[in-house]
This record gives sequence, structure tokens and C-alpha cells, in this order.
Amino acid sequence: MNEQFAKDLIEGLSKEQKHLSSKYFYDDAGSRIFQEIMQMPEYYLTASEFEILSQQAKKIIEAVNFKQPFNIVELGAGDGSKTFKLLEYLISENINFYYVPIDISQGAMDSLVVQLQKKLPELSIHPRVGDYFEVLGKENLQTDIPSLLLFLGSNIGNYQSAGVINLLNLLNKNMKLGDALLLGADLKKNPITIHNAYYDKRGITKRFNINLLVRINREFDADFQIDAFDFYCNYDPITGNLKSYLISLKDQMVQLKTLDKTFSFKRDEVIWTELSKKYSIDEINSLAVNSGFTIREHFLDSKKYFTDSLLIK
Repeated sequence: MNEQFAKDLIEGLSKEQKHLSSKYFYDDAGSRIFQEIMQMPEYYLTASEFEILSQQAKKIIEAVNFKQPFNIVELGAGDGSKTFKLLEYLISENINFYYVPIDISQGAMDSLVVQLQKKLPELSIHPRVGDYFEVLGKENLQTDIPSLLLFLGSNIGNYQSAGVINLLNLLNKNMKLGDALLLGADLKKNPITIHNAYYDKRGITKRFNINLLVRINREFDADFQIDAFDFYCNYDPITGNLKSYLISLKDQMVQLKTLDKTFSFKRDEVIWTELSKKYSIDEINSLAVNSGFTIREHFLDSKKYFTDSLLIK
């Protein structure tokens, strides 16, 4: 049994405002559904960042401006699709670097290594499985080789305000003076564009959220009635907060037998599942300064939907 998952479940479902953490979306089925989401024409985020890394790889590396061999340390590497074009560019230019992907999942890491060894056999890859900060603390601070850290995919949008500052402070603490951080963030834009990306007509995002209940049923012998919950999301263009919810369609009790816990849900009660915050460039600048970084450059896609911002310690 995943003890941290169990603890977070009990804590989240016991609150007045029930909450399920989005970090548990990504079991095997959830990961497959998210691949479907990334292929949706409405879901601009993946394509926008892919455009940046494909078309501006040269500019990014020139802005980093390391004068010696360096590490590229990717935090939460996943399937490596976001980074492939950047790595491909570096190899094509015979630039001397070491790729250090970090992921919590051994399975995801094994798959990533196999795929990259096929596509980029010249790549010097040094995979690490574990917590970002443990790996960085043990390895990045113990070497004289400069590092470019990658925190891509708008993962920063999943953190609440205090959590973002804490995250960036932790990253800064585990970086050497002169190390760089390429930070992906989704930008504020027409609210309709954002709404359509998360509330798609085909219901793929709904299926992604509902799959979390399927996972809980499987792993904790629970009895969530899948058709007794619906999905809703709401975007606030002032704060930039997009929040996703599961909605109970009736008064019901749900038992988690493995945990010997029962939770009650009122009709129309919501379970908050995800925050996907959108930022302005000014907000990113402020976050950087307050976390001990300087901004070197913002790399935007052609529609100005997304930024990969280069921060320097």
C-alpha cells in the first residue's frame, strides 16, 4: 500500500472542502489518458512548449552561456518528449553535456532511457530515480560542473502561492552560483482559450479526473460509484487560477475498506482535484526575484501562450 497516498486521501477527504491531490492522477491509465489530452487540438500547452524548445534551442543555449561541459538536469522527465528537440540540437552541434533526467517512477525512467538510446545513441545519459531535492542535494551541490535545470510543462502551475515560493527557494538552495533554471509556465490569455483546453467537449479531461476514483477503488478496495460523479472546471482570469473539481451527483457514502474509513458526500458537493495557475510575465519576474534568481530571458511561442523563462542563480 502507498502510505503517503493513504495519508493524503484521509486528510483530503476529511476536510470541509474535500481535496484529492492531482499528483495521484498519473497511474498507468491516467498517464495514457493524459497522452490523449496532449493530442487534443484545444490543449495548446504541449504544442506551445514544443515549439519553443524546437525553434529556439539555439537561443536558449546561447543565453545559458556555459563555457565548459555542463549538466542538463530535468526534473520530472516523464517520457522526455518535451526535451528531445533541445537534446537533439546540442548533439547536432557537438556541444559537450551530460543529460541527467530525474523522475520518481522507475518504470517511466526505464522507458525514457530505452527511447532516448534508440533516437539519440550519442547521448550521455545519467538517469536518477527519486525525489528532486534529494538527488540535487547529493549530486548537484557536490560537483563543479555547471547545471541547467529544466522544470518544464507548466508544472509550477500546480502549486499554490506559498508552495511556489517554497519550491523555487528549494531549487535555489540546491543550485550552485551560476547554475540556470529553465522554468515552463502557462501564460494568462483569452479565458475562452484556457477554458476550452480543460473543459473539452469530448470529455477526455473528465475521464482523466474520474480515473483518480477508479485508482482509489482499485488500490484501497473502495466503492466510489463512477457514474455518481461529474466533472467541472472554472478559470478566474484575474488571479489566473484554473481549478478542477469532481461533483457528487447524489447524497452518498463511500467506503475505503483497506483504510477502514467511510466518507459522506452531499449532493452537489465538490472535491477539488487540481490547480493549474496561469501567470503573467510580471508575476514570473517577481517570483524569480523573491526566490534569489535573476531573469535572463523569457522564451515565448509565436502565439505568446507559453513561456520557458531562463532564471540564473
